[in-house]
Amino acid sequence: MSRLLPVALALAFPVLAHASAVTASLALATAAVACLLILVCLPLRARPVLALGAFAAGAGVLAVLYASGHAHLPLMLPPVLFNLAVGLYFARSLAPGRMPLIERIVRALNNGQVHHPEVPGYARAWTRAWAALLIGLALINALLALLAEPKGLLVSVGVVPPQTVPLELWSLFANLLNYLIVALVFVGEYVYRARRFPHSDYGGFVGFLKRVGRLGPAFWRGSDAAVGSGR
Repeated sequence: MSRLLPVALALAFPVLAHASAVTASLALATAAVACLLILVCLPLRARPVLALGAFAAGAGVLAVLYASGHAHLPLMLPPVLFNLAVGLYFARSLAPGRMPLIERIVRALNNGQVHHPEVPGYARAWTRAWAALLIGLALINALLALLAEPKGLLVSVGVVPPQTVPLELWSLFANLLNYLIVALVFVGEYVYRARRFPHSDYGGFVGFLKRVGRLGPAFWRGSDAAVGSGR
């Protein structure tokens, strides 16, 4: 299976989700949810029975939602849950006795070392900043999803919100601006870090992404033994 498939699905999801909101198309909403369902099932492909069962269950739920005119509802969850999960992942690494996530990444890419005395403080500050940004985005996405009209979460369950926002505005933020903000902050921080700590050479931005991508599951599960494995 091509490694590009998850990337293609992840890129297609927000585009289809936004298009479905702008055009009020249940077909596009269903296609977007199908992309999400496949993405969720892909990690289970080593266990085909479980993967097929999960896909069948998800497809069944999607069919019910489509028949009831609510195929758009699952589209409101990923911008909230993804940002919240990753934000809490950053925040958890700030707990007493733990190493901030960004410092762990730096050490993993440099054989467990830091090459400048200011790196730990810088890494802690940026770990805190990422946690705040992502959790903040999750809250904004949740609020917009609740207040969206038509077909927002509150309206869909028969509750009239005290204030509404156009569904298109929710979609613009959740499916486009949300990811653009994250991308701009990520690239901007990399450029600033490269200038502040020029001795840290990861082979350019693309080289940095490749090395982070090679850190492996043990690192992301939080194993200290994985620090230094990103060569």
